[in-house]
Amino acid sequence: MLIVYTGNGKGKTTAALGLIFRALGYGWKICMIQFIKGDWHCGELDTAKQFSENLEIYPIGEGFYKIRGDKKTENEHKASAQSSLKFAEEKLTSGEYDLIIFDEINNAIEMNLISVEQVLKLVEKTPEKTDVVCTGRNAPTELIEMADLVTEMKEIKHPFQQGISAKKGLDF
Repeated sequence: MLIVYTGNGKGKTTAALGLIFRALGYGWKICMIQFIKGDWHCGELDTAKQFSENLEIYPIGEGFYKIRGDKKTENEHKASAQSSLKFAEEKLTSGEYDLIIFDEINNAIEMNLISVEQVLKLVEKTPEKTDVVCTGRNAPTELIEMADLVTEMKEIKHPFQQGISAKKGLDF
């Protein structure tokens, strides 16, 4: 299965983490590769340590691109995204995992850090026993068409609109 969680609403990564929690219950081996978050600490990294036998999370991007005080150059972000894509291919084609999540890969495509063609070629290499989840805003049409399941998160109301910052435990 290829699953895509997209849209402007909150909850794409959270939905993927919910799948992880469910799959761990069945003893699945899982890998999550975070394309954008970089060294920004998220609670799921601590949780992964508790399930280290079956869950690996790699926050390997250069962090948020052009937001949150980003001081990295476009070339640094592109090089990191290309490296992340190569790493993702190694993990995907290893045949070691039941579930692989490419977190915020849609954002990396939208920001032109990687191309949709590269991602489509990557997903085509998915082993028979492996399911793949791609998260992030603005999933490209080509990926949506390839997917078996697509869910769009729609923002209705968000605390940020009222000046409330992200909250530890709920947002990261």
